[in-house]
Amino acid sequence: MNLRNLYHIVRNFLFSRANREFLVFLFFFAIAGFFWLLMTLNDTYEQELRIPVRFVNIPKNAVLTSGETDTIRVNVSDKGLVLASYIYGHDIQPIALDFKTYAYSGGVGSVPGVELKKMAAQRLRASTKIVSVKPERLAFYYNYGEKKRVPVTYSGQVVPDDMYYLAHVEYKPDSVTIFASRERLDSIDLVYTEPLEITDARDTVSLTPRLRKMAGVKMVPERVSVNFYFDVLTEVSLDNIPVVGINMPEGKKLRTFPAKVRVRFVAGVNLYRNISASDFEVVADYNEIKASPSSQCRIYLQRTPEGITRPKLDTTMVDYLIEE
Repeated sequence: MNLRNLYHIVRNFLFSRANREFLVFLFFFAIAGFFWLLMTLNDTYEQELRIPVRFVNIPKNAVLTSGETDTIRVNVSDKGLVLASYIYGHDIQPIALDFKTYAYSGGVGSVPGVELKKMAAQRLRASTKIVSVKPERLAFYYNYGEKKRVPVTYSGQVVPDDMYYLAHVEYKPDSVTIFASRERLDSIDLVYTEPLEITDARDTVSLTPRLRKMAGVKMVPERVSVNFYFDVLTEVSLDNIPVVGINMPEGKKLRTFPAKVRVRFVAGVNLYRNISASDFEVVADYNEIKASPSSQCRIYLQRTPEGITRPKLDTTMVDYLIEE
């Protein structure tokens, strides 16, 4: 099929009687939609606009602990066409605040809402009416280099899958530098991530969450990498754990029968490989034996390795002999 034949087919299709009527309908529908849009945009509406705020003329030895940029929310009223230009035109210039004008002593500064409203009005068209400005007063914090290093920990819920457990959490970096007033620094020993939600996990999970913001505190960096390592739970046992006498008088020695016992516990597979009998301590208390003499004495698990759960001795009563 050549181009001439294709041209005739398309022309006959578009300008057939039925299609010509449809095209006329679309033309008038488009005109009606255009006029409806103009009438709609000519009505007055209210809209919340966000105007960036930044501080200028900050002294070299000062650190803004609330950040060098912020945002105010301005509720305005104007015709739809003007509001559309604000929303989609990106023509609102940021507000520049002079640090020295609004910084008070004591590491705190404040910009009154009246001045924020005046500055916002200078960046809007004359026809635009400002209904409200939030916040009503913009507070900011600063110091002159006071800082300290604090460790990071996660917040939220981390739930492993069945028969798995959270074996280890790794942070990179594991601590961050915080800038704040001296009183604020003294009250902070940890910084937390934003709340995390991990469920049914069995493989390693890596996240890069933001740190939870605190008023008047600047954190460097603001994000950390967090790796959650999970391991399979298994019920295992370990033999040859010696029984040791405690609170024994000088010159006396406790012998138990058996001298070594077995302990059962639940642990991750990888953790179990690194556990030995020396990580446990099983004891018999001489003071208890002396208070209630019998042919048998009770033994206890006094120390267990970190990370295991549900430790239990195979037996809690053993025969014993006290040698002089």
